[in-house]
Amino acid sequence: MSLLFNTYKRFPFEIIHGEGVHLTDNHGKRYLDLTSGIGVCNLGYNLETLNQAVAQQLHRLWHASNLYHSSLQEQVAAKLVQGKDQLVFFCNSGTEANEAAIKLARKYTGKQKLMAFHQSFHGRTLGALSITGNEAIKSGLGALLNDVDFIHYNEISALSSITSDYAAVFVEIIQGEGGVTVADSEWLIALEKQCQTQGVLLIVDEVQTGMGRTGKLFAHQHYGIQPDIITLAKGLANGLPCGAVIGKKQLGQAFQPGSHGSTFGGNPIAMVAANQVLNHITPLLLEEVQAKGEWMLKKLAKKLTALSVVKRISGKGLMIGIQLTDCIPVADVLDKLHKQGILALSARGNTLRLLPPLIISKEALDKAITHIHQILSAY
Repeated sequence: MSLLFNTYKRFPFEIIHGEGVHLTDNHGKRYLDLTSGIGVCNLGYNLETLNQAVAQQLHRLWHASNLYHSSLQEQVAAKLVQGKDQLVFFCNSGTEANEAAIKLARKYTGKQKLMAFHQSFHGRTLGALSITGNEAIKSGLGALLNDVDFIHYNEISALSSITSDYAAVFVEIIQGEGGVTVADSEWLIALEKQCQTQGVLLIVDEVQTGMGRTGKLFAHQHYGIQPDIITLAKGLANGLPCGAVIGKKQLGQAFQPGSHGSTFGGNPIAMVAANQVLNHITPLLLEEVQAKGEWMLKKLAKKLTALSVVKRISGKGLMIGIQLTDCIPVADVLDKLHKQGILALSARGNTLRLLPPLIISKEALDKAITHIHQILSAY
């Protein structure tokens, strides 16, 4: 009998080793990983330069309070803002980043109301859950923030609901947990304009889409928009707990000493890892991610579109969803993929979600597509 709370529906095996884009379980079975730990290990596993940097820091210092200057935090912040007039706050997760963004938006604007989108996901703490558009995971928790409204994603007519009463709008460039739904370019640009017109902060949740996942460092860069605040985590430190809030410099007046904090946020181990990750996310790697993503979407469309069990294929870069008809539970497909030595994910709407490490080869992706086609064709 497990001594753990039953908060996860766990598969009956344990992952004990990783190398490159492959994982090995406690039975010795080897898998091609199309999950990246849910978009976390974007650079794969056992990357030597990353391992060495973390090991060196481990023997220097694990932790120091944020009461002292941190040159490591300054280095990572500089790589994140890329010369823009922005400031960074470091925390430990995407949920924490979104919590901090809620506080920053309210404190800067002096307004309380927030807007988000149906089928969105921003985290599981009470504040982040309040701006999450999934009622099922809020059940039984009692009252959350009572000044949050939701509108439909990708609907331009819904944007008129954003008025000057709101402090901020939270949006994902791709709704990952919501079924891998990609924002329409025209809609996203209209959203930015509406926020600017009404004096509402635009907060882009890049927790899953950031750190090169879509072929840009941040997914919003595909659209040319300029968010007021960006929230970030998952792939930032390739598996070590690390999150961040990036905000326009003028927002800094709202966060002064005592306004917010984090005991472990920006700790030396996480910062060394994040620094190395950002060194590896080069323009060449991002170009390769875009190219592999475009190739994969075309290949999947060619192989799967004709299958009656496939409703939709969507995504950008190496963040891809295959929505299946209800007669084929995605959980069954995952089990069959496991037997073929492939790890994948699910998302809302009976969607098979693929988040492979950014370093994966076309050959490995081709192998995965072949197995997915074989499994879906058999239904």
